[in-house]
This record gives sequence, structure tokens and C-alpha cells, in this order.
Amino acid sequence: MLRNSCKALRNSYSSNTWRAASNHGPRQPLLSIEKRLEKAHPQFTERSQLKYARRLVVKLGSAVITREDNHGLALGRLASIVEQVAECHLEGREVIMVTSGAVAFGKQKLAQELLMSLSMRETLNPKDTKEFDGATLEPRAAAAVGQSGLMSLYDAMFAQYGVKIAQVLVTKPDFYNEETRNNLFSTLSELISLNIVPIINTNDAVSPPMFIRDDEPAGGARKGIPIKDNDSLSAMLAAEVQADLLILMSDVDGIYNKPPWEDGAKLMHTYTSDDINSIEFGKKSKVGTGGMDSKVKAATWALDRGVSVVICNGMQEKAIKTIVGGRKVGTFFTEATESANTVPVEVMAENARTGSRQMQALTAAERALAVNNLADLLVSREKSILEANAKDLAEAQKSGLAKPLLSRLSLNSAKLKNLSIGLKQIADDSHKNVGRVLRRTRLADGLELKQVTVPIGVLLVIFESRPDSLPQVAALAMASANGLLLKGGKEAAHSNKALMELVKEALASVGAEHAVSLVSTREEISDLLAMENHIDLIIPRGSSELVRNIQEQSLHIPVLGHAEGVCHVYVDKDADLTKALRIARDAKCDYPAACNAMETLLIHEDLMSGEIFNDVCNMLKREGVKIYAGPRLNQQLTFGPPAAKSLRHEYGALECCIEIVPSLEEAINHIHTYGSGHTDVIVTENDAAAQHFLGSVDSACVFHNASSRFADGFRFGLGAEVGISTARIHARGPVGVEGLLTTKWILNGKDHAAADFAEGGPRTWLHEQLPID
Repeated sequence: MLRNSCKALRNSYSSNTWRAASNHGPRQPLLSIEKRLEKAHPQFTERSQLKYARRLVVKLGSAVITREDNHGLALGRLASIVEQVAECHLEGREVIMVTSGAVAFGKQKLAQELLMSLSMRETLNPKDTKEFDGATLEPRAAAAVGQSGLMSLYDAMFAQYGVKIAQVLVTKPDFYNEETRNNLFSTLSELISLNIVPIINTNDAVSPPMFIRDDEPAGGARKGIPIKDNDSLSAMLAAEVQADLLILMSDVDGIYNKPPWEDGAKLMHTYTSDDINSIEFGKKSKVGTGGMDSKVKAATWALDRGVSVVICNGMQEKAIKTIVGGRKVGTFFTEATESANTVPVEVMAENARTGSRQMQALTAAERALAVNNLADLLVSREKSILEANAKDLAEAQKSGLAKPLLSRLSLNSAKLKNLSIGLKQIADDSHKNVGRVLRRTRLADGLELKQVTVPIGVLLVIFESRPDSLPQVAALAMASANGLLLKGGKEAAHSNKALMELVKEALASVGAEHAVSLVSTREEISDLLAMENHIDLIIPRGSSELVRNIQEQSLHIPVLGHAEGVCHVYVDKDADLTKALRIARDAKCDYPAACNAMETLLIHEDLMSGEIFNDVCNMLKREGVKIYAGPRLNQQLTFGPPAAKSLRHEYGALECCIEIVPSLEEAINHIHTYGSGHTDVIVTENDAAAQHFLGSVDSACVFHNASSRFADGFRFGLGAEVGISTARIHARGPVGVEGLLTTKWILNGKDHAAADFAEGGPRTWLHEQLPID
């Protein structure tokens, strides 16, 4: 089924530069590498482009496909790699594999046979008790035995996906002789045209490891790479067949600036030719013939000839598919040097950590100064901000961005002034944030414990179509002394850049300009979510789809936020009609794209006999709201609004559902069943009913006779918010500065030891609560 669905895609991937000769005529000789470079495809300069790679060479190192105890093959790992190669093949990509493992597989089979033979000899002649040492097996004999078994294994594995394979054995003379060299690559071309995956390995049964030095003419006509292991062999093959991508799979995560086991070793996600002098190479692979030095040489050689290269850990789950998907796995070799102004996101995160500590060391007045400076800049630089925003709006309209998202994207003078007011409120409140004492306890004489507030650390806030979020979140981070990484949507790129310049300017006034950074590189969100060593909390702001995806993908970093804003307004039987109309109108129509907008209007069934239902419907229709009927309402109306497809739906537009409920308890049950725990409202003049609703509804915000639109950090007096959380741990509802703080314990003693408090010891516990200054 998958194979059939990919047939059209494969046809679209056919390449004029990789075509087997017709069966009706002789094969044409392949061009030399030098000639082929003149025709080569544009080289990939960014990981995101790797998804367009059509021709892949995948090299499996010995350490990848052999077990850690060196006794045979790692079958589970090999099966996973085969599955990925098969998926790439069925997607229409052309894949060539270069594999090790024949010697290891042969040694395992020979060891079993020899052990059985030894056991038989001991039975026949007990005096012949010679010990068997598997390490003494002749490698060429092991290769001869292992090659057939290895290919049989590959054949069985690929057959599960309906993929045909072919073994191509190569030796040193194949690269010396021009005729055999051309025949080799013509054969590969023919196999690819027949939809077969070639699997290449060296014929170690008859030939020792191959060495072709740079000063040795290959075929007497040109120079080649020193082929002394499968890394260099793969590089040669990738260049010859004009591969788009070469993946060298090893037992390390990629290239480090020094041996990975040494202190200070850092994984290099990107490698250019300028980095060669910054690397210290360690020992070679414990299993294979090539070390990291040889891998780098092979990769740079292939890169010079137009092939993009990634060195990765073949033991990582789904490494091949992850790389082809553009994710940050392993080390990507590229000739594209990063701009001097481009800072790797890992460095940004480290700077944010340092910046957080710098902000924490400032006085509260200095942190407030930075926030106030940002608030003033929003007003004084209004012209440049709105010019940048106008560019975003123009591009968004051309691209057909949805109206709710256009509304979120838009900035105006009033929005900027309100932002400035909110930021000044944050500044005024920031004096009592960091370092506030929450508890003091005298544990014993001379031993005092304090619990104080401290920043969480480094925050990652991901937002879309909301440039006004940037200064809000930045101000909250400043006030709470947190480091901050911001990842905005591309639709707001111009606005975000303009606003970020103001943030940097405000931070520079207190010497902490690196505490907040905007991630403007083409970093995949999934890569950011894997930075658990750098990021302490993720806060997504945007569509329910964005939030849900981030919650699902972030496996090791906590996520603060809500996936949906399914907010209800319940009109009780004792409601005031005028208040109900006013509240319902504001909750739905004030800003329908907001997460705190009403999505479902619940009406007590006793009101259906009066005018309130018709009045509500008429009011909503005048405002342009499209109405959907819930199941109960639909049953009562002969001619009414269309039925709602779901009672748990966030419309985010001028649309809503109306449903009737028989009682207050049923309204509460409905909210618990279909709500998202965001904000829910009761409209009633019955205080007892209101108090029951407020106490029973288990949402982050519960209101009486007030619009759901009040669920907002600014309106709550928090100055601004980083988002609204429906979680139950740490922070709930609109999250201001308080939600960005955690605590630490500070203990002051003299010469106290825990043993002093043992039975019969010289000291006793007091546990006396002390007043907080």
C-alpha cells in the first residue's frame, strides 16, 4: 500500500543526471568527478533543505551494526536502519548503502562451528583440550563466511517492505582500472534504474583494507581520496554518483571539538572547513578501521565535490529519517559560513542563562529601570514599529492569512500605548519579586532557615502572529530575572525584529543585553524542544494546534499553557436579561480570536418560553456571529441553526454554539465534560446559585456577572502575562511574574551538625516560625 502510494512521488524524483543507459545500446561512460562538478546540483547550505535530498548514500559503521560485546550483529538496530532506508526508498528517494559487518557476522558463525567441532573432538579424544580463542579467527575467512549470511539477512529484512536489494562487492583494483571503475558505477546506475537498493561492501575475503593515496593515480588519469576504510569509500561513491546527501553513521553523536569523554567537549552541530583547527581528535573506533579523523577527512572531501554530509550516531532512534526531515541530528557539513551576526541557538541559551544570573544580581530598582525603558521605547519608536508591522501585514494578506490571525498580527498606536502602560505596571510591581522571603523558621538556636523566591532560569516562549507578545514576555522575564529565548512566527518577522531591537536597547541600559534573544534562524521547533540542558520551561502562545503539538513533542521540558480556550457563558434562570445580553456580546464579539472569548452559550431551559433566547440570537446575528445548535436545542427547534459538529470546539472567530440545560448542575456538568478548564461564566441574580457555580466549576478562571474577556494578565493587574495556564501544578490562569518564579531554601548556621540533634545530643529542635520582614 505504501509502495503504491509512493509510485507517483518516485516518478517525480527521476533525475536526468542519474540515468542508466538504454538496453538497446552500450552504456555511456560516467564523467570524471572534475567534469561532473561543472554540472553538479546546488549544494544544500541548511539542514531544512535536506528534506529535498533525492539521492542518498548511507554508510553503516562496524560499531553501528555490531553488538557492544562484539559477538555478532545488533539485529534490532539493524532492523530499524533497514526500515528507515526502505521508507526513504518508497518515498521516491534513491538510496545506496555502504555496509560493514561481514567479518563480525562471519566470526560469530565460525565461532559457533568451531565450538561444536571442539566439543566433538573433546568427546572423541578427551586429551585434546585445546582452548578456543575467537580472536584468532582469520578475518578473510570470516568475511567469506559472513558476506553471504549478511546479505541474506538484509534480503529478508528489506523483503518485509517489498524492496529489492543487490550486493556489490568492491576491491582495490576496481578503483585503479578505468574500465572496471566505469563498469562499477554503470552497474550502480543500472540497479537504481531497476528500483533496486545497491548494498556495497569491500570484498575482505580476497583483499586487505584498501589504500589509494592522493599521490597514486587512480586509473592513471586522476587523483582520488585515500580509500582505507568505508568512510572514504562512501565519500568516493557519493561523489561519483553525484549524491545529494552522504550520511556517515558511527557510534558517536557527531563531531566534537575534542574527544567526547574529555571535560569541555561540545558537539558541533555544524562544521565548515574553517573548523578543522579547532578540533582535537581522539582514538579510532573500537570496532571498525576508521576513526573520527578519517570521517572528517572523508566528509570534507565529499563536501568539496558537491555532496552534503552528516555524521551521526547510528544508534539514535530514527536517525536517518530525522536527518532527512531537516532536524538537528549529528554534525552537518556545509560550505555556508554563518553570518557574523548569527549566533547559534545553543550559545543564545547559554547567554540567556548567564544573563539570568546577571539580572538576578541587579537590584530591584535596576530591573525596574530596564522594564520602564522598554515601556518608553514602545511609545517613542512607534513610527518604526508600525512601519515594520505594515510590511508583515502586507505580506500576510498576499499569502492569504486567515482573518483571526491577521487581527492578532496587527499593531496600532492604541495597542502600543496599552502595552507601555502594562509594562510600567510590571516595573512598579517588580520591586517585590525576586528574593522575597516567603517563610522564616528558627530550626534551633543559631540555625535559621529561609525560603526565598528566585527565577526559574531560562524560558522558551514560542508564539505566532502575536508581535505584541514579545515586549510583554520580555518585560516579565526582566522583572523576574529570567533568561529568555523567543521564537516568533515568520508572519511577524519584521515586527519581531523591530521590537527585539528595543528589548536589547533596554537591557543594555543595565548591562544584560544577552539575557533575552530572538531565535530568528531556521531552527526547527522540535530541535528547540530537545534542549533540556539549556531550557527550563516552555511557554507556547498561539493556536490550539501549536500548543498541543508542543505539549506532545516536549518530552523532558515542562510546558506551561493551554491547548484550547473553550469558554462558556451560562445564563441562569434567575439572570437579568440586559446583563446577559451585554456579557454574551462582549464575551463573543469583543475579540473573537482571543483564547478567552466565549465559544458556547448555555441557557437554562426555563428561559426558552420567554424572549431571552430570541433576543440573544438576534443580538449575535446583528454582530455577524454564525450560530450552531447543541443537541438539546436542535431537538426543540423545527427550523433553527445548523447542528454543532462538536460541543468541545474553539472557533476563534465570529461563531459560537448555543445549548440549553435543564438545571444549574447540568450546566456545571456540561462545562466539566466539554470545557477546557480555561474560563467559565455564570450570569445570575441568585447569589446562592452564583456561589455554588464559582465553587464547583473546576476551571482556572470562574466569573459571576462578568465577561470571560477579563481573563487577562493586564486586566488582572499583573501588568501582562506570558500566557494562560490550565495546568494544576505551579501556575494556573493568567501567568504574570509570580508564575515565572520558583523558590530556594537558605540555611544560616554556626557550627551545626545533624549528629548534634540525635537522641542524647547537645542540641534540640525548635522549629519556631518567625515573622517575615
